[in-house]
Amino acid sequence: MDLKLSQCFIAVDDHDKALAFYRDVLGLEVRNDVGFEGMRWVTVGSPLQPDVEIVLEPPAANPDTSPADRQAVAELLAKGILRGVIFSTEDCDALFDRVRASGAEVLQEPMDQPYGVRDCAFRDPAGNLLRFTERRG
Repeated sequence: MDLKLSQCFIAVDDHDKALAFYRDVLGLEVRNDVGFEGMRWVTVGSPLQPDVEIVLEPPAANPDTSPADRQAVAELLAKGILRGVIFSTEDCDALFDRVRASGAEVLQEPMDQPYGVRDCAFRDPAGNLLRFTERRG
């Protein structure tokens, strides 16, 4: 098979705060910023992976989502229960220092894991869990 990841989605409750974090702190490039029928989504990605995009979208962006489900997803996002993504980096400690300096909530300082990575974790401005891993050889 010739499958490759193309897009993944992260729920955000404030696109401007999300852009300040993903673009300005993490250094991802903005590839698309779309407003359509009262909804906005922004696509970002690493310059090192031009064929992979992260779509920053409102919670429960599906137009068929019921108001009750939309509210439930917004509440889960506010609690930080929705999952985010795991990024890889060549220097976990330097990335940690840069992200911590931005004021992001630290969940885990850099540490060596028994499965061969050094990693750290933060919450993005919407509360999503983000992990950053550096492979150890």
